[in-house]
Amino acid sequence: MKTLRDAKVGDTVTVVKLHGEGAIKRRIMDMGITKGVEIHVRKVAPLGDPMELTVRGYELSLRRADAEMVEVQ
Repeated sequence: MKTLRDAKVGDTVTVVKLHGEGAIKRRIMDMGITKGVEIHVRKVAPLGDPMELTVRGYELSLRRADAEMVEVQ
């Protein structure tokens, strides 16, 4: 299983499934990360956290702990 956390800078991946439950899953979905959406990894901070993504035409910063809950292909 490959997660968003494993994606490298410059990769474009597609969301397959969201893991997690309750408020955490809802927060990720509210950011626009839902099944079938393409995500482009723009940058990763020098210490590795957070990562900057392009989702649905806007930039989003996401912590690696949250990115681990997003299964991609």
